[in-house]
Amino acid sequence: MDATSAPTRIVHIVDDDANLRRAIARLLRSHGCDTHIYASASAFLQTEVPSGPACLVLDLQMPDLTGLEVQELLANRKDNLPIVFISGHGDIPASVQAMKAGAIDFLTKPFDDQQLINAIDAAIKRARESQQRDNSSANDRGAFERLSQRERQVCLCVAEGMLNKQIGAKFGTKEKTIKVQRANLMKKLGANSAADIVRLVERLHSAGYVAESTSHPKPFVDFVRGK
Repeated sequence: MDATSAPTRIVHIVDDDANLRRAIARLLRSHGCDTHIYASASAFLQTEVPSGPACLVLDLQMPDLTGLEVQELLANRKDNLPIVFISGHGDIPASVQAMKAGAIDFLTKPFDDQQLINAIDAAIKRARESQQRDNSSANDRGAFERLSQRERQVCLCVAEGMLNKQIGAKFGTKEKTIKVQRANLMKKLGANSAADIVRLVERLHSAGYVAESTSHPKPFVDFVRGK
């Protein structure tokens, strides 16, 4: 897919060197990127960035905050924007720290244009994958929260492999009633089988889902069990 037909890729460029940030912006725009430039880390951190698959090209050494400090601040506020570091120095300890903290790449100035393009492509790919996971997780939560309290409880029992008769005995309910509740919850969740329910519950667990009760948030398992 060429740059003109590719979906919009948003790249935030933070560097106190005006000439370099403009040069990077021109290069990336020529490859179909929507670029946003910032003269300082503070200017970037105070800006509400647009939504969509995006990444950050971040200078390591700046007057106000270092790139590593920006990376830490973003991590603390749960912002998973992929980062490509650029540095005028071959700072091995900093590059190791940045990569361990999840940076996509660490490029030393002067870097080859293709190196930067490749790093941006990798960063945008990660951003898209993350966005897809977030969207999927939000859909799962939305579907689950449309269930009634009892339907949520039945949902967990189904995920544990329990039969309608066993679920009825657990809650002191007729098997016929459980059958209706099970059919209703599967329709609401768009599930075709018990295996679909199992996968949904596993995804909610993996996403660290916390469901809201009438007063206080509870861990997912405690909530659906009605504790």
